[in-house]
Amino acid sequence: MNRHLIIGGSDAGISAALRIRELAPEAEVTVVAADAYPNFSICGLPFFLSGEVADWRRLAHRDAAQIEAHGIRLRLNQRVTAIDPGAKKIWLDATGSRPRQMAYDKLLIATGAESVRPPIKGLDTSGVFFLRWMDDGFALRNFLDRHNPRRAVVVGGGYIGLEMADALARRNLAVTLMEFAPEVLTTLDPELGVLIRTELEAKKVRILTGRTVERIVPQAGALVVKSVAGPDEKTELVIVAAGAKPSTSLAAAAGIDTGVSGAIRVDRTMATSAADIWAAGDCVETWHRILRHNAYLPLGTTAHKQGRVAGENMLGGRREFQGSLGTQAVKVFDRVAARTGLRDREALEAGFDPLTVALTVWDHKAYYPGASELHIRITGDRRSGRLLGAQMVGACGAEVSKRIDIFAAALYHAMAVDDLNGIDLSYTPPLSSPWDPVQMAAQAWCARIKSSGTKIKY
Repeated sequence: MNRHLIIGGSDAGISAALRIRELAPEAEVTVVAADAYPNFSICGLPFFLSGEVADWRRLAHRDAAQIEAHGIRLRLNQRVTAIDPGAKKIWLDATGSRPRQMAYDKLLIATGAESVRPPIKGLDTSGVFFLRWMDDGFALRNFLDRHNPRRAVVVGGGYIGLEMADALARRNLAVTLMEFAPEVLTTLDPELGVLIRTELEAKKVRILTGRTVERIVPQAGALVVKSVAGPDEKTELVIVAAGAKPSTSLAAAAGIDTGVSGAIRVDRTMATSAADIWAAGDCVETWHRILRHNAYLPLGTTAHKQGRVAGENMLGGRREFQGSLGTQAVKVFDRVAARTGLRDREALEAGFDPLTVALTVWDHKAYYPGASELHIRITGDRRSGRLLGAQMVGACGAEVSKRIDIFAAALYHAMAVDDLNGIDLSYTPPLSSPWDPVQMAAQAWCARIKSSGTKIKY
C-alpha cells in the first residue's frame, strides 16, 4: 500500500488528504503540519480580531478529531526540515524531540505562503505584527487585550490591510492606513479604489496614500512610523500587510524547480519536476485560464481546488486543474469590492485589444426600498467581442459577490460579452431587475462598440 504524505495542514493539504480517502478509503494518508491548527480558515482571522467571530475555534473548517475520523493521520507541531526525493524520505523536527526521518511513496508539498517583509527597518519591534497563521492572530489578540492600544497604523492597502483597518476600527482604535500606491486596493482600477477609500474615511479611518514606510522606531512607550515623505505617525500598534510570497525554501533545497514569483513549478496535474512529488496551494504557480500560462495567484479557493486535483492524481489519476481567473471579493465595512479576469492594462499586456466600460446602476428595482448604487467596470476584447474581466463595488446587500461570480462563470466558458444577455438569471424586484446589472453592463459595452463603428469578428 502506498504511503501518501502531505506537508502542510491548510486548505490544499487537507483537501488532498480528503480526496485521497474519498477515492481510496483504505489508503494510508499522513498530514504533517508545523502548527496545531489544521484546516483553519486563516481568511477569517480579521473577523476574529474584530470580535465579529467570538470564538477562534469557529474558524476551523474541521477540527482535528473530524479530520482523523476520515482515517487521516495528523502529525501536528512538527516541521519538515528537508526532503530527499531520491530516497523518498523527509526529515522532521518535532517540538521537544530529536529530528527523525519519515518515508513516503507519494508526497504533496502544500507549504502555503508567507508574509512579505518589505524593506522597513524595525519590523521585529514589539508591537509590530504580521498576519498569516493562527499563532499570528493569537499574538495580536493578546496584545490588543493586554495593552488596550488606542491607535494603530496599517501598512498596506490590499485585502488584508483593508480588512484589518475595518477590524481595528470596530474595536474603537483610531486607525491610519498607509499605502505606497496612489490609491488603496490596487487590484481594482483607481476609479473603484476611490470608492473603497471613501467608505474607509466615512468610518473614520485615516488614509495616507503615496507614503513609503522606511522605519518603525520605539519611542517613549509608543511606536513612530517614519515614511520617505510626510510627517511621522505616532501609534501603539502596527500591522504590516504588504502581501504574500510562496513558501518554497523546502522544495528549492530539495532541487525542485521553481518558476513565476519563485513559486513551485507544476503542470496542470499539480506534478512537480521531481518524481512522485506534487504541490498545491499558495506555494505553487497557478494556471491562468485566460492568459493560458502560469501566474502567481495565492487564493484559498484555488488552493482547495488544486489540493483536490493533486490528491486524485497521487492515486494515479490524470485530472487537470482547470485554471484560475483571479476571482476575489473583499468586504470593507458596508461595501464589497470584487473582481475577476483581466483589467484593461493586464489585457493589453496579454495582447488583447481591450475596451473597458463603466456603468453605475441600481442593484435592484429603485421603487423597492433599500436600492443602492452598483458600480461596474466590464472589459472585453474589441476584435473578438470576448469577455475579459469585470470589477464591481457596491453595498453589502447588493449581491456583489453573486454578480462577480456570474462574470467568472462566463469567463470560464470564454463567452462573448453579448452572450451575457442570453443567460437566464433570476429576478424579483427586491433583488434585481428584469435585466440584471450584469446584463446592463454587457449592453453598455456592446453599445460603446457599436457607436465606435468597430466590427467584431465573432
